[in-house]
Amino acid sequence: MPDDAAPVSGELYLAVCHFLYHEAELLDSHRLDEWLALLTDDVVYQMPVRVTRERGAPSDVSYDMYYFDETLATLRTRIARLKTDFAWAEDPPSRTRHCVSNVRVAPGAGPDELAVHSYLLLYRNRGDDPGHDLLSAERHDVLRRVDGAWRLARRCIILDQANLGTRNLAIFL
Repeated sequence: MPDDAAPVSGELYLAVCHFLYHEAELLDSHRLDEWLALLTDDVVYQMPVRVTRERGAPSDVSYDMYYFDETLATLRTRIARLKTDFAWAEDPPSRTRHCVSNVRVAPGAGPDELAVHSYLLLYRNRGDDPGHDLLSAERHDVLRRVDGAWRLARRCIILDQANLGTRNLAIFL
């Protein structure tokens, strides 16, 4: 997000924060069908791979490789699978806490769109394991107003880690 991005109103900023916090609540409480309802029909949900490069390299994110590169159809399929007996990676379901902060909002490319950047710290614990995963990331979102409500049209998640220490990515960020 450029530093000179036009500011949005306080009311609009609060509406975006409410959207992100509500989304986090839905994910943490495993209300995934309700979460799907927050997405546009043409949603793009991506997490490119972070790579370690020498100082001065143009980017340390590879947009040629993704941990996931999803559409609404593939997200629906993943969620439907989580409801089956074959979702071993999430049986029992992970306990998660999505902590969203550093929300920045600017007008988007379209008239009914907003460019939203936020930080995410995800805590995850599984079963009786005393250990936990912490995933830290920046999210670059596009929110679009559809039928009077904000919907997620695009999410690009940039993890801070180049090597993931988590056993699977069967959760949503």
